[in-house]
Amino acid sequence: MRRISFPALAVLTIILTGCATSPYGNYLNSTSVDQQKLAREAVQQLATLWPPAKTRLELKQATPDAFGVALTKGLREHGYAVMEFSPKQTAPSHTPDAHVLPLYYVLDQVKSGTSKLYQLTLLVGTESITRPYLEQNGTVVPGYWTHKE
Repeated sequence: MRRISFPALAVLTIILTGCATSPYGNYLNSTSVDQQKLAREAVQQLATLWPPAKTRLELKQATPDAFGVALTKGLREHGYAVMEFSPKQTAPSHTPDAHVLPLYYVLDQVKSGTSKLYQLTLLVGTESITRPYLEQNGTVVPGYWTHKE
C-alpha cells in the first residue's frame, strides 16, 4: 500500500510546489495533525540544507499558530539566529544583510476527494522545501521532501 501512496504523493508534491506561495500562514482546520511534530521535522530538514550556527533567519510573517510557535522555538533550540516578524516595522530599520535569509511558511490541507492530504512549504531566501502528509488510519504519514533551488 505504501509503495503506491508515496509515488503518488511525490508526483502531487511536485505539481503543487508552486501553488502554495501566497498568502503565507497556517490554514489547517484539522486537530488530528500534530503540528509540533511537523515543526520538528521542518527544523531537521532546514538543518540539513542551511547550517544552524551559520544561518540567520528573519520571519516575514506573524507566527501566532501552533506550528509557527513550535517552528520558532525549534529553530532557536537548534542554534539558528531568528529575527521575529514585527507588523509595526514597515521599512527596514537596519541595512539589508545578505546573510539573513527571509523565512515564510504555508501549512495547508489539499482537497483530494475523500483522502486527507496536507502540505507544508517553507520558503527560505529564494529557495523552497515542500513535504506532503497523508492521513491514513488515524496517523499522518509523511511523504518525501522536495527542494526547489
